[in-house]
Amino acid sequence: MKKSVLFILLSMILLVAMTGCSSVALPGLSGSSKDTVKIGYISTTESAIVANIVSQMITHYTDLHVDTIGNLGSSIVQQKAMVNGEVDITPTRYTGTDLSGALGMDPVKDPDKAMAIVQKAFKKRFNQTYFDSYGFENTYAFTVRGDLAKKDHLTKVSDLKKYADQLKFGVDNSWVHRKGDGYDGFQKTYGFKFADAYPMQIGLVYKAVANNKMDVVLAYSTDGRIKAFDLKTLKDDKHFFPPYDAAPVARNEILRKHPELKTILQKLVGKISTKAMTQMNYEADVELKEPSVVAKNFLQQHHYFEDKK
Repeated sequence: MKKSVLFILLSMILLVAMTGCSSVALPGLSGSSKDTVKIGYISTTESAIVANIVSQMITHYTDLHVDTIGNLGSSIVQQKAMVNGEVDITPTRYTGTDLSGALGMDPVKDPDKAMAIVQKAFKKRFNQTYFDSYGFENTYAFTVRGDLAKKDHLTKVSDLKKYADQLKFGVDNSWVHRKGDGYDGFQKTYGFKFADAYPMQIGLVYKAVANNKMDVVLAYSTDGRIKAFDLKTLKDDKHFFPPYDAAPVARNEILRKHPELKTILQKLVGKISTKAMTQMNYEADVELKEPSVVAKNFLQQHHYFEDKK
């Protein structure tokens, strides 16, 4: 027994001598050779898809490791995570939402002015870069069941005033209490309210209208379920909603550390149209494809937006 122990000790000494000064990596103790970029997104299909687009772009062009943190409750939660350094990039931000939310400002109707304001304010207040838009806007949209739209010739939001006291209104929880562009502001602008308003999670809104339990639904304009449930989008004829152009936001600290990230995010500016985003949402929500698969297919179709030479 003693000879066996002595043999093992001598073998270990010989192994160390043979390796000299070179380091031997032990499982569980060696650190990652890759730097990590943390991406945070809210709990919507669109946000998950765009987060995967950005993540896969980074993976395609760099050796950086990407951690994705999903299901962040709101844009405010996203922003707190950014300020605290818990997240480096939030891929899906909307100008109208950040004006009233993160910045506490009044709505701005002009899209270019809204973008200029948030870009300047985010740089000054938070030391963050608010990039130009991907090319699509995801605003709120009043939609009505297709059969009602046809029967009552409904084409714009003002057309609902005549029937509002008979209509059931399904709406996302967060919108009802929003300041400026929420339900109170809507009533002041359009001069009417619905007979019954039912706040609920956005997914339940569509299920309710599919079962004819709702007549009017406040949807997101790029939501693929508008098509799936035969909803008619009504024109916001009084221009109540501010612009909600979608863009990524990144901490300047991570951009300084990895300047290639700025180049990658710039590649996506103006590259995702409203039509394309709506189609991707449809594939995920209706055809039940994984957001990562939808993102990969989109990027492969566009060759990861590689520069032409």
